[in-house]
Amino acid sequence: MFGRNKTLNEQQAETVARPQREGAKNRPTPRRRDQEAARKRPLVVTDRKAAREAERTHRREAQLKQRSAMVTGDDANLPARDKGPVRRFVRDYVDARWNLGEFMLPVMLVVLALSFIRVAWVFAVVSVGVYVLILVAAVDAFLMWRRLKKRLAAKFGEAKVERGLAMYAVMRGFQIRRSRMPRPQVKRGQLPS
Repeated sequence: MFGRNKTLNEQQAETVARPQREGAKNRPTPRRRDQEAARKRPLVVTDRKAAREAERTHRREAQLKQRSAMVTGDDANLPARDKGPVRRFVRDYVDARWNLGEFMLPVMLVVLALSFIRVAWVFAVVSVGVYVLILVAAVDAFLMWRRLKKRLAAKFGEAKVERGLAMYAVMRGFQIRRSRMPRPQVKRGQLPS
């Protein structure tokens, strides 16, 4: 504290005299004022064009990481909506089963094609069929959520079954399996434990 400052030769002699240790820092702790001076940046950047470009590249890299995480299922880079072990369990449970909701879009395309046929009985049958399919898919989604909720409470506890998980599971169940993001990580029939 009150000692004299060491010369450069003395500092170098000290570092040579000490042996390098495995797992140790092997260098002196930097002074606080040196660290604070190294961290200092102006509040308003002088070169705005370079700052904008740096921000754009940083945002692009973050988006690429997030997109690759959506394909691979890497939990560290997923968006907040999909992060966590509870959400992963919900995704795996929905992806492992056959959901009637995932057939809604292809059936609606067929209904759209059949709606151009101007025969009254075809239109009536298709309309009734669509309403029956919607009702059966809604019942299937409700029953799926009840079973999933019991499994979530058993595995993670009642407190982890938060609001919004039902809609998360149902909306994932109504998507075509190939178009789901994050991509399914389990095969059909491979329910999570």
